[in-house]
Amino acid sequence: MGSKFPPMEKYDVIVVGGGPAGMMAAGRAAEYGRRVLLLEKNKRLGKKLELTGGGRCNITNAKFDVRDFLARFGDGAKFLFSPFSRFDVRATFDFFEALGLPLFVSEDRDRAFPKTENAADVTRVLKDYMAEHDVALRFGVDVKHLLVEDGAIVGVETNRGAFRGESVVLATGGASYTETGSTGAAFDWLKEVGHSVAEATPDIVPLKVKEPWVKELSGTSLEPMRITFAGADGAKVVKQGKLLFTHFGISGPLILNSANEVKKLLKHGPVAATIDLFPGLETPEVGRRILEAFDANKNKIVRNVAKQLAPQGLAKALIANLDAETLEKKVNVVTREERGRIAQTMKGLALTVTGTMGYDWAVVCDGGIPMTEVDTRTMASRLHPNLFIVGDLLHLSRPSGGYSLQLCWTTGRVAGENA
Repeated sequence: MGSKFPPMEKYDVIVVGGGPAGMMAAGRAAEYGRRVLLLEKNKRLGKKLELTGGGRCNITNAKFDVRDFLARFGDGAKFLFSPFSRFDVRATFDFFEALGLPLFVSEDRDRAFPKTENAADVTRVLKDYMAEHDVALRFGVDVKHLLVEDGAIVGVETNRGAFRGESVVLATGGASYTETGSTGAAFDWLKEVGHSVAEATPDIVPLKVKEPWVKELSGTSLEPMRITFAGADGAKVVKQGKLLFTHFGISGPLILNSANEVKKLLKHGPVAATIDLFPGLETPEVGRRILEAFDANKNKIVRNVAKQLAPQGLAKALIANLDAETLEKKVNVVTREERGRIAQTMKGLALTVTGTMGYDWAVVCDGGIPMTEVDTRTMASRLHPNLFIVGDLLHLSRPSGGYSLQLCWTTGRVAGENA
């Protein structure tokens, strides 16, 4: 039976998406001598990549033990041992350093960055890697569908016409950072060819809170802080780390890495949260600090001593959470019981979490193609052996701190070798 599609450009491998997984897959497939075309809907490569790590590019996490690294993927870990046995964190270090981009490891949660601390350099060396192996690039190309002929994937249909490929690698990203073009459209293409798609929800994402005083602290960032989230069903989540107050609520690594669990609590309604400003001290020790501050400021009112009680930048938060009568008292008449309540407030600032900030603010979304529908030895679809699915299209939860990019390097590399 002849082709039902008109003549079109033909390649061995078509890679859709010019992000980290796509560039890795394209370069690796071309390194194997394949004729490779990379299609990118933006006008340049690496748009989303260059936002990572605040523009520094948190390229991976320096947990070199594979089991230790994959433990952060929860139930998804069991699917990832095979690809990580092929290309792990150590291999990622070696790969980038061989391209002339040495890495260094931050003391902050073992995060690894290029020594230049410039995300654009990561894109640059990947572009050079692809150019060295003659990857063809096309920009402004918006894929509409996968082309299927006699039940087989034969290429892609785009706003610029159709392209035929023996293999197709989908590396379009999920539904996070939609302004970069990562809209989750590939999920529709995959549904059309028989795949199921787990609903995407923001996974690593800031949280919205009800209390207006939080807005006054926008930009304040401190660590260590401990936060406890309590759901209406009685379930609790406790985390410690760096917290950032924003104009809408709370963010920072502490919050981003709690969001996936808080999402589950939010299913039962708003979540009560308390922030421990002094996680390293017990309440009686905080009480002694209060007494020392009061002794040094005997003629002042409590409101005017707040800066000496709370961690730097959080005096407004303390004031907002104390009752008006206590705030206007001179410290030398504050009772022992009142000091105790102040200490308890400092060990548990109360917040009400009303939701997440959604896809546009999400660093990572979960959802996507169930891992049971992907052969992770090759990253090929179990329904279409010449279709490869990588990176954020996979239904996997993971924390921030380099884990998502390492997933892209690993799955992209393995897909490129097998495409």
